[in-house]
Amino acid sequence: MSMKIGILGYGNLGRGVECAVKQNPDMELKAVFTRRPPKSISLLTKGVGVHSVEEAKNWKEEIDVMILCGGSATDLPEQTKELVKYFHVVDSFDTHAAIPEHFEKVDKAAKEGGKIGIISCGWDPGMFSLNRLYAETILPTGKEYTFWGKGVSQGHSDAIRRIEGVKDARQYTIPVEEALNSVRNGENKELTPRQKHIRECYVVLHENGDREKIEKEIVTMPNYFADYDTKVHFISEEELKRDHMGIPHGGFVIRSGKTGWEEENSHIIEYSLKLDSNPEFTSSVLAAYARAAYRLAKEGQKGCKTVFDIPPAYLSPKTGEELRSCLL
Repeated sequence: MSMKIGILGYGNLGRGVECAVKQNPDMELKAVFTRRPPKSISLLTKGVGVHSVEEAKNWKEEIDVMILCGGSATDLPEQTKELVKYFHVVDSFDTHAAIPEHFEKVDKAAKEGGKIGIISCGWDPGMFSLNRLYAETILPTGKEYTFWGKGVSQGHSDAIRRIEGVKDARQYTIPVEEALNSVRNGENKELTPRQKHIRECYVVLHENGDREKIEKEIVTMPNYFADYDTKVHFISEEELKRDHMGIPHGGFVIRSGKTGWEEENSHIIEYSLKLDSNPEFTSSVLAAYARAAYRLAKEGQKGCKTVFDIPPAYLSPKTGEELRSCLL
């Protein structure tokens, strides 16, 4: 019997979830919910309806897991804790510093509603988080490094677009090759943000945009660019559409550690991702964790969970016997 999946939000992430559901035979897309006029949206999946977000609660008997595809800044902090009262939910909340607070609020609401909420599912937080945990527990004497990119940072791109005089922009996060090689060589240096990553910006100006003023505003922007070596390129709208319309990303989690009585042996653990589409990969992670939420619910569990709490087998459509015979 298929899990009945709902999607709340139909941007890049929501469309990615729709594709992911198609690739998982044990899942069925039941409905999509949006803040836009429902008639303005055309789904790829035939026969599935699009409804207003306000109608979502009316579907609580029809949907097994609701996958939330809103943004972490303003959408998910409210949507997850509200909708987990009615549905088992999965989200991709990715504001790392705010995860503990988000967890507490979702956990309280989920327990009150008798539901499961799995938060912060994606590649970071998510897959990278798991690899940081595995590496740290295996090599307790060592140092962990995370590098992001080369890829488009959607949040940083949006921050540039909000500057007066900017028509459009894309920002790439790029690991510094020297720092990456140092880590891979086990040198265990203390590295600042500036030493680890470069920010490269491609900016399209409005007709009267002040190039010098905008460049200064970008490179001095606190929390985004001020702590990094930042390169700003002003290009035409045609160039942006031709060369920078994709949403690639990826990165590396590396731990360098020592073992032995005198810590005489060195080891490197490295996990890497290279993604053509950041939102589509994140969507695929969300779909796998929707399966886990469904299984936990069948066991009668409730409350908030993270990727640390989910047995790996719960992510797979295979039985335990199949996993032991083909993957173990």
